[in-house]
Amino acid sequence: MTNEIWIMGATGRSGGAVAARLSAAGIPVVLVGRSRERLDALAATLGDSVRVIAGSFESQLKTLESLGLDGPRVVVSTVGPFAETSLRVASACPAGTHYVDISNEFSAVEDILRLDARAKSRGQVLVTGAGFGVLGTEGVVVRLCEGQPRPLRVRVDAIASVASDGERVGAALAGSIIEVMQYGGREVRSGRLVRSATSSHPERVTTPDGDIMGTGGGASGELLAAWNASDADEVVAASIAAPTSPLMRRVALPALSVLIRIPGVARLLGAAIARITLKEGPMARSASWGHARVEWADGRIREGWLRAGDGSDFTADVIAEVARRLYVGEGAPGAYTPAALFGAELAESVGAQITVTPATIGEQTHAH
Repeated sequence: MTNEIWIMGATGRSGGAVAARLSAAGIPVVLVGRSRERLDALAATLGDSVRVIAGSFESQLKTLESLGLDGPRVVVSTVGPFAETSLRVASACPAGTHYVDISNEFSAVEDILRLDARAKSRGQVLVTGAGFGVLGTEGVVVRLCEGQPRPLRVRVDAIASVASDGERVGAALAGSIIEVMQYGGREVRSGRLVRSATSSHPERVTTPDGDIMGTGGGASGELLAAWNASDADEVVAASIAAPTSPLMRRVALPALSVLIRIPGVARLLGAAIARITLKEGPMARSASWGHARVEWADGRIREGWLRAGDGSDFTADVIAEVARRLYVGEGAPGAYTPAALFGAELAESVGAQITVTPATIGEQTHAH
């Protein structure tokens, strides 16, 4: 293995932020992307220990596959939509090369976790969901369930807050949005993964800062992570990104889910979303929050909160820290979500605060 970390999608917002953090830590990085001009411009800001590899996504994969024992120590992927890229990048990593991504797409996270046996046989550590999406709620579930018996029910709520510098949505995020709409809702019921309506189980959640937010359920990497961390019979993963108004849930979303399955419509809609320019402005709220509620058979209910700053900054901090830990040899071979490998402490190590409320005895809620 070479003593380097590859960053795929390096000229994107997350990729560039990770490159800056790793380079500042003195770790040799390789910036990988399509545009030589943009890669060179980024490299010029990072110092002498930076190389550049430019080419199409397909050529990047071929180069990675061909390296064998000369492959990088770690590959960081920020290239979306992850449902199309994660499995391909992880599979292209030579034996011994570790992998980490920032996916929160259900199918993409599931694809990586299914590589567990392969990763162990090849001496690789694969980490998916190394960002606010997944770790923001997974860290709370792990903390709540430490030293506890198997719970009955778990609900997590992701409440991200992100500043915007007026950039476009971009193809990666647009593709992820389309994938979520095409995939539909999921939840865990009676210990089994089942289909559910997108934006199901709407709730009004009050953050410790007093903000009241509507969240709705759906399919996400957070659902898989919360289920794996708790082994609960019923699990719901919700987010403020899910539309929760009755009109959207009962009319608009079902109609859109049918429309988007028509050949060609998803591609056209994705291109339109990618061109949308986000309004420049500060964070909508002073913090990003991950929330979890866990219920046990004896009637006990515990809740916990993870507080972070800007969700994008937290994601860059997390993926850089995971990449650094893999670079120095931490982590046993296998496929993981971030807190499954490094515990809730990982979130705290990059500045998040996790608080847990005392257990209460209350009327049990139901996920269905």
